[in-house]
Amino acid sequence: MKLARAAGVTCVAVVASCVLAAQTQPDAYLSWSAKQAETVGQQSYQKGRVGSAFDLRLLKTDRAYNYKLAATWLTPDVIRATARLAQLRDRLSEGDTRALVKEGETAGGTVIMVEIDPREGSGVIPNDWQAFLQPRGRPGVAVRGTMRPQLREVKALAGVLRRNYDYDRFWVAFPLIQPTGAALFSASDLEAELVVRIYDKEGRVAWSIPPSLRAGRTP
Repeated sequence: MKLARAAGVTCVAVVASCVLAAQTQPDAYLSWSAKQAETVGQQSYQKGRVGSAFDLRLLKTDRAYNYKLAATWLTPDVIRATARLAQLRDRLSEGDTRALVKEGETAGGTVIMVEIDPREGSGVIPNDWQAFLQPRGRPGVAVRGTMRPQLREVKALAGVLRRNYDYDRFWVAFPLIQPTGAALFSASDLEAELVVRIYDKEGRVAWSIPPSLRAGRTP
């Protein structure tokens, strides 16, 4: 127990130091080790479920009982971590790595990679499922995501984790500005929440909001 707790504290400290360095020195990520980049990238990965664990199929066979859910918020730090791993793996120059970061950051809004795995039932994910991003506790200002399948080809938006082929992957872009013109995340918002709706079932995951994405600031 003590060893696990100590490892967790160490992991958080590594992430905090890497993120702080990236914020104060824009090119600091170019000196991250593979382990540091992986640690930063993994902190943005969250798992959940759409629907209750006790949902039953009953007489319906056209849809799953519920759906496993995983999501990676591709924040500026995660984009840099992914680009750094690509640099180490593919022997990229610093200029090419910066280009990967720029490509990832100019994809439009903020991007979340959503992964869904149907649990039994039909095993089919309907085309009309929805995703919303909101400050936690303030559903009234939620913005709806737009599916952007072309982002699959953007290397810096691939995340750092190995692909789990049980899940289908979707790249969803969200505006950081509400339709009213106000910022999606105010300076006082601390957590963001992703809501995924499939048929009449919902699932949620949450993250701490990076300071760079609060009060309408763009990555």
